[in-house]
Amino acid sequence: MIRLVLAVIFVAVFLIVSLPIQGILWIVGKFNPWAKKTASLAIVSWAFNVVIFISGVKRTVIGEENIPKDKAVLYVGNHRSIFDIVLCYPRVPNPTGFIAKKEILKVPLLNIWMIYMDCLFLDRKDLKKGLEMILSAIEKVKNGISIFIYPEGTRNKTDQPLGEFHKGSFKIAQRTDCPIVPVVVTHTEDILEKHFPLIKSTHVTIEYCKPVVMSELSKEDQKNIDQYVKKIVEETYLKNVNS
Repeated sequence: MIRLVLAVIFVAVFLIVSLPIQGILWIVGKFNPWAKKTASLAIVSWAFNVVIFISGVKRTVIGEENIPKDKAVLYVGNHRSIFDIVLCYPRVPNPTGFIAKKEILKVPLLNIWMIYMDCLFLDRKDLKKGLEMILSAIEKVKNGISIFIYPEGTRNKTDQPLGEFHKGSFKIAQRTDCPIVPVVVTHTEDILEKHFPLIKSTHVTIEYCKPVVMSELSKEDQKNIDQYVKKIVEETYLKNVNS
């Protein structure tokens, strides 16, 4: 329980203390938007790394060299824990926005950081707004900002390796031909979800698979890109979870 209490206290203190920093970054963004984005990435990554340290989580990272450093990408990950973003965000080399559920916008101060981090918010009940969100993500990728999406749509709480991948999640890559980087996490649910409210020291694995470029695939694989990427993620997950 002590780890959870310390993590919650740290996050609360960070959000309050960082309020003036948000103001400074707002001013910086008026003159240099990219500097604002990179500074936000560095600050939030530091905070996430502190949470990881408090939680006693150890990471084994595989294939980080597979991430293109000179262009925006679409990260496609499996989702088993609220810690997935905490673990993965500090590893991204360039400004990256996550696709999150719109309810997070109601969390004071956190919502400002997420906007600074180019996150986008999905309204699952409104198809029109969902399409608008995808179009916004496409524009961000065109402007050099990577996007991280969980095509299962929600956390996988079952014993199955993966839930179904939503085909619409891949429109960002279809419209921009940006590389798709499958990101596979294992054992993250062992940190909190399996024994809530306790946070337990856990060894997790994050593997970045080789990028998938839509234009280099066959017509059939392009048509079924959701299943093509899901197969890569599932095979990698099963390899790592049993190792």
